[in-house]
Amino acid sequence: MTDATGPAESEAGGILTIDLAAIAANWRALRARAAPAHCAAVIKADGYGCGIEQVATALTKAGCQTFFVANLAEARRARTAASGAAIYVLNGLLPGTAPAYAEANLRPVLGSVAEMEEWDAFHAASGWRGEAALHFDTGMNRLGFPHEEAAQIASRLGKDHSIALVMSHFACSEEEHPLNAIQIERFRAVRAQFPGIAGSLANSSGIFLGHSAHHDLVRPGVALYGANPTPGRPNPMQTVVTLKGRIVQLREVEQGATVGYSATWTAKRPTRLAVISVGYADGFLRAGSASNTKPGAEAIVAGQRCPITGRVSMDLIAIDVTDVAAPPQRGDLVTLLGKDISVDDLADRAGTIGYEVLTSLGRRYRRIYRA
Repeated sequence: MTDATGPAESEAGGILTIDLAAIAANWRALRARAAPAHCAAVIKADGYGCGIEQVATALTKAGCQTFFVANLAEARRARTAASGAAIYVLNGLLPGTAPAYAEANLRPVLGSVAEMEEWDAFHAASGWRGEAALHFDTGMNRLGFPHEEAAQIASRLGKDHSIALVMSHFACSEEEHPLNAIQIERFRAVRAQFPGIAGSLANSSGIFLGHSAHHDLVRPGVALYGANPTPGRPNPMQTVVTLKGRIVQLREVEQGATVGYSATWTAKRPTRLAVISVGYADGFLRAGSASNTKPGAEAIVAGQRCPITGRVSMDLIAIDVTDVAAPPQRGDLVTLLGKDISVDDLADRAGTIGYEVLTSLGRRYRRIYRA
């Protein structure tokens, strides 16, 4: 089954294919690795650029019953696709927003005394008994109650509380870092203060740290979308995103000619260029540009890797296709992301992370969803 949005394929400068079946397969694989813990799904940032509604629908069909988003707007979109799921809002309870949680049956992740007091006051005034999570900071120093205050917070709950989950978040789970063991131990101590309440610590990479990190619920995010949760080792996840850009012009440049803005790249030989109708306005990162001193991103043309030449501009990229045995033609498609150029490959060339590559995916593409 396929579905598509955006301009007609013949008119599109780029075609983005999102494999929803691969997302579901990745979720099942992570669920199996974390068992007997339950497996949720993080679908914030528009499902990591893949579409909240489409991703939530596919994962609900696969059996996922718990989702995490960043804010209320995302939570409402997730609710339309996952009517019976538990949906947690990671960025917490903004002042005056408690009624919105009741309206859509959403769960805030509370991380401060002020949030907790406002949530309790709304419960008392409205009579609604919707649930929430408590977030404890065990080493990220971002959101959450200090882990040292777990006993104090637990004593405030009493017997009649609405807390369904106690959670924390790894800072360095994708690395062999001493902070991982420290956070695992700190969260173990936090959990001891909340008997009978489910606990959640592991993100995508945290799932691969072993059983001590799993607790009752794991929360994979980027791994669902095909990025490697185990950097430096083979990627255990299936490819989700394929991006192809269309050639709008072929041109020859002489040795010594420069290409692109600021003339940062110089042809070392007579060069044949393919100009592609994709740029940073489409989310193809400008940091993937090439210069005389730094290689940039690559594309696959007729099965062969070809380097980008010069700067990635707003709407266009130039690629060196001199060595391609079967010369491409105007209108042909070249691969910018896929099985042979992963989101992590592009991220490495751009000096960033796969998260940014995914969440930057643009809206001018023809988007094709495959289930």
